[in-house]
Amino acid sequence: MPIHALSTLLPPRWRERLHQYWRLVRGDRPIGWLLLLWPTWWGLWLAAKGVPPAWPLVVFTLGVWLTRSAGCVINDYADRWLDGSVERTRMRPLATGAVSGREALAVFAVLMLVAFALVLSLNRLTVWMSVVGVFLAATYPYLKRYTYLPQVYLGMAFGWGIPMAFAALTGDVPPLAWVLYVANIFWATAYDTWYAMVDRDDDLRMGAKSTAILFGEMDLIAQGVLYAGMFLALALAGRQAALGWPYWAGLGVAVVLVAWEFGLARTRARADCFRAFLHNHWVGMAVFAGIALDFALRAKTLAA
Repeated sequence: MPIHALSTLLPPRWRERLHQYWRLVRGDRPIGWLLLLWPTWWGLWLAAKGVPPAWPLVVFTLGVWLTRSAGCVINDYADRWLDGSVERTRMRPLATGAVSGREALAVFAVLMLVAFALVLSLNRLTVWMSVVGVFLAATYPYLKRYTYLPQVYLGMAFGWGIPMAFAALTGDVPPLAWVLYVANIFWATAYDTWYAMVDRDDDLRMGAKSTAILFGEMDLIAQGVLYAGMFLALALAGRQAALGWPYWAGLGVAVVLVAWEFGLARTRARADCFRAFLHNHWVGMAVFAGIALDFALRAKTLAA
């Protein structure tokens, strides 16, 4: 049942709380969930060398939504001092006071406990690696106070599903998983830099830090380096996994999509940088489509 339909069955007071919690976890904005989902699926498909078993696929897909939602909550909790002064974030539930800090921590705890309960159905290595994932998700929001590289740390947190996927399906984390993980760090740093460019003026005024501020006038050049690192790592992963033409075609499409982003963001205007950020969903999908199609065609050939 859709969340809005479910809410109609509740008393008005609870309906309002549910609405605020839904906004708190960004349930109305799926882009973050998708940007976390694609690299996780890259890892699952490569680890399984095709369509992964149903239960790990369910666990990781639900886990992506739960951990991304929890990450949004703890991010807003950590940024209470900042969000009310930033144009893009000033209407978030914690910034307006619609949700209290105590409520936010309770929501965060519930989401992470449900995610951890799902992981407990997998092997021991995956369970231990999930502890690292919780640490990354919980500490990321605080980095923007102390370092100009929170976007890099976001890439580490958002990509942790990749080595976990290999651990869950193979009981090991081979070099291929780490190459793919590095590719995601480059990618997440790049797309979150587009995102940070939206808030750059506000962050400078408030004393927050980001790669967008660090790169300054060299931002587009730095973005080119980051995306080049992403595609180099993905090429190494494709070669190591002996992937065929569908994968390379998917990478080709992703390159074109990234070039389009640079065309969008060349003005450095807030709206254009935000569009470039959102556009990365299609980049992740293109890479996944190449991986999935490659293994699908292999399976078809073997079955013929």
